[in-house]
Amino acid sequence: MYARSTMITAVPASIDAGIAQLRDDVMPRLVEMEGCIGLSMMVDRETGRCIATSAWQSEEAMRATDDALRPIRDRLAETLGGGSPDVQEWEIAVLHRDHRSAVGACVRATWVKTDPATMDQAIDVYKLALLPRLEDLAGFCSASLLVDRASGRSVSSVTYDSREAMDQNREAAASMRSATSKDAGAEVLDVSEFELAIAHLRVPELT
Repeated sequence: MYARSTMITAVPASIDAGIAQLRDDVMPRLVEMEGCIGLSMMVDRETGRCIATSAWQSEEAMRATDDALRPIRDRLAETLGGGSPDVQEWEIAVLHRDHRSAVGACVRATWVKTDPATMDQAIDVYKLALLPRLEDLAGFCSASLLVDRASGRSVSSVTYDSREAMDQNREAAASMRSATSKDAGAEVLDVSEFELAIAHLRVPELT
C-alpha cells in the first residue's frame, strides 16, 4: 500500500472552503480512479498548514494518477490561498485501527529521519515497542507509519477521539517519542497537531 501527501500552507480563513472542495469535488473523482483506497485531510487552523493524503493499492496505481491529479492539486491550493503544493510519496508500512474516528477527532503527526539502511529496524520498533503503548492512551483511535525508504524519512500519524484526549496525553506521548526514537536511531524533525477534517481511508490493517 502507498500514499501521496500534499501539504499546502493556507490562509486560515480559506480552510473551510478548501475542506469543502476536497470533500465535494476532489474526493468523488479520486475514489473512482483505479487503485485508490481513500483520502484524508488534516488541518491546523492556527498556522494554516493543511495536509491531504490519498492512499493507493500499489505504487504503480499511485504514479499512474500523478498527471491527472496535478491540476486538481493546483486548484485546491488556489482555493486555500496557499503557495505551490508540497507533494511527497510514501509506502504505508503500518496501519492499526482500534476504531474509526468520528467528528471532532484530532491527529498528532511526527516526522522523523533515520538511516535508510536501518529502516526495517525502525519499523519494527514502531510496531513492537511504540504501538502497544499508544493503544493504552485514552482516546486512541488509530496509528499509521508512512516511510520513504530512499531518504530515510517517515511520518507517524496518531488519531485521537477528541482535542481534549490529545491534549491530555501530550506529555505521555512525548516521553514515548523520545524513548522509541532513541531505540530506532531516529531524529525527530517535527511534531504537529491537527484537526482531522476528512477521514475516508479504506486502508486495511497493516501491522
